[in-house]
Amino acid sequence: MTSTDQTLPEGIQAQNRTIVVDELARVEGEGALDVKVEGGVITNIKFRIVEPPRFFEALLRGRMYSDAPDVTARICGICPIAYMLGAINAMEDAFDIVPPAPIKRLRRLIYCGEWIESHVLHSAMLHAPDFLGLADAFLIAKVNPDLVKTALRLKKLGNTILEVVGGRAVHPVNLKVGGFYRTPRKADIKGLESELEWAIGASVELLDAFAGFDYPDFEQDYLCVSMRHPDEYAIQEGNLVSSRGLDIRVADFPKHFYEEHVEHSNALHGRTREGEPYLVGPIARYNNNFEQLSPYAQEMAAKVGLPRIVKNPYQSILVRMVETLYVCEEALAIVREYEEPTAPSVEVDIHAGAGAGAGVTEAPRGICWHHYSLNDTGRILNATIVPPTAQNQPQIEDDLRGVVQANLDLDDEDLKWRCEQTIRNYDPCISCATHFLKLRITRD
Repeated sequence: MTSTDQTLPEGIQAQNRTIVVDELARVEGEGALDVKVEGGVITNIKFRIVEPPRFFEALLRGRMYSDAPDVTARICGICPIAYMLGAINAMEDAFDIVPPAPIKRLRRLIYCGEWIESHVLHSAMLHAPDFLGLADAFLIAKVNPDLVKTALRLKKLGNTILEVVGGRAVHPVNLKVGGFYRTPRKADIKGLESELEWAIGASVELLDAFAGFDYPDFEQDYLCVSMRHPDEYAIQEGNLVSSRGLDIRVADFPKHFYEEHVEHSNALHGRTREGEPYLVGPIARYNNNFEQLSPYAQEMAAKVGLPRIVKNPYQSILVRMVETLYVCEEALAIVREYEEPTAPSVEVDIHAGAGAGAGVTEAPRGICWHHYSLNDTGRILNATIVPPTAQNQPQIEDDLRGVVQANLDLDDEDLKWRCEQTIRNYDPCISCATHFLKLRITRD
């Protein structure tokens, strides 16, 4: 059933219900949900982000271009590389810098580490409890300790890659415009090899475990937006594409998409210029770029029953694990071929009239777009950052509308659970805090 189906489930009488979810659990940050049902039909739905504004774009004004990677990394402790490399790509666009291939491969390696730690954290610790009817991962550990141990070891590997390449596991400090401050020693990179070999099998183990979950029957015909690269599954470079044939340069993002303020959220809402919601993140990448996954990742996706085009948002947990398998393979290939670059970075020429630059990368949750205007000394005049969760908010609300409408036969607690599960399909990165859920329902 899709969100456009307004027919009540059989045997369900029209009723008025008001559902207020004050705080969402197992998401990063402070979010809430309001749903109003009148006569058995959804009349209002609001996914509220109540986290206070953090003003990072304003904080960047007046700072040197070189500060942008380290400042933006503080936006998120789970996916700092997404913000660092988005800023770096934008600055290198402004200064006409094309890093050499070894630097690009090192960047891809550290981004693989970020995908591993973020995907596994969300899938095994935050999202899996929804499908098992459990409140949290601590309860999973009681019934299946080996699964949790495997997930924790796999997540640790992701953090270790960030530490080896980036200097720290949280908010790495080794990345800069033009490359790295210091390139890792060959022995340190080679030290990742055996654990990455184990990680490929571990990813399949988790994928198989999650394939046994009971997935709610719900589908959407998503407008999928992602990056695409001609030679690889896009992570840190490429054009922007959609499932409807859009293929644009990174700088042209504002011509096709925009953000708007809405009263009920402190995050902006992203839409197409035609006013449509769109999807970014694992499902969008998978649907747009499936053929660029490794043959083994494609094989495992088919084995667990994933279709070529995924329309069920609850299957995002499986797509995340397919991507985890892929980046473990990719990281292993990079590690095995690694030779220390002749230089850690290329020089930045702060030429007169640097102008502006745009950059984008695929954060674990979807495309993260940056744009910076610079003066002729390299200082930032204006900054715009469009994170994936802001882009997904309208689509999350659209999913919720369809899910609630299709599940009005559920009692209050089960409906609350289903709403939270639906939001967690997106792994919304509101901030790094976690809260418990409070729910108030009034029935007329």
